[in-house]
Amino acid sequence: MTAASIHGQTTTPVRSRARQITGDELLAMGDIGPCELIDGRIVRMNPTSLQHGDIELALGSALRDFVRKRRLGRVISGEVGIYTRRGPDRVRAADIAFVSSERLSGTPSGGYLKIAPELVVEIISPTDRWQDVRQKIEEYFAIGVQRVWIVEPDKRDVLVCSSSTEMRKLEEGDILTGEEALDGFSMPVAELFEA
Repeated sequence: MTAASIHGQTTTPVRSRARQITGDELLAMGDIGPCELIDGRIVRMNPTSLQHGDIELALGSALRDFVRKRRLGRVISGEVGIYTRRGPDRVRAADIAFVSSERLSGTPSGGYLKIAPELVVEIISPTDRWQDVRQKIEEYFAIGVQRVWIVEPDKRDVLVCSSSTEMRKLEEGDILTGEEALDGFSMPVAELFEA
């Protein structure tokens, strides 16, 4: 068994079953701790750091306040499961996601997201490998995500991805702004890194 770095934590594949499982089977297991489902196999993740939690709360709260006031949809956080592939299933755990009311219309509220959010936010840890982050970005855009924000606490910046190959870097003096479904949202990048 080899360890890999996915989503900010060192991960180790779990050999709990010889066969591949589905996202529905993973969900039915209940709270088994932080993990993702990669091609039908459970990949465990370590809990996040204090800094990661602070950033997730700050950005998630700002987005939620903006979205609620305008009744745009839902902001969800806390390693929310998103299907990025079926057969074998792949369920990614996003730090924060925004899904518009339009996309949510008629979608069941239980289980993992089977629709693409407009925005996914990933907060990076020092142990992340860029090729793993890049793979997640590609998967998100392949299912129809419009924007991916990659928050890099060690560099104190945010990469705003409009595709898997188009990225722009925002530093502490810049303002993070929403686009398309989140047009009008803004937050100073420096606020993400305040203790």
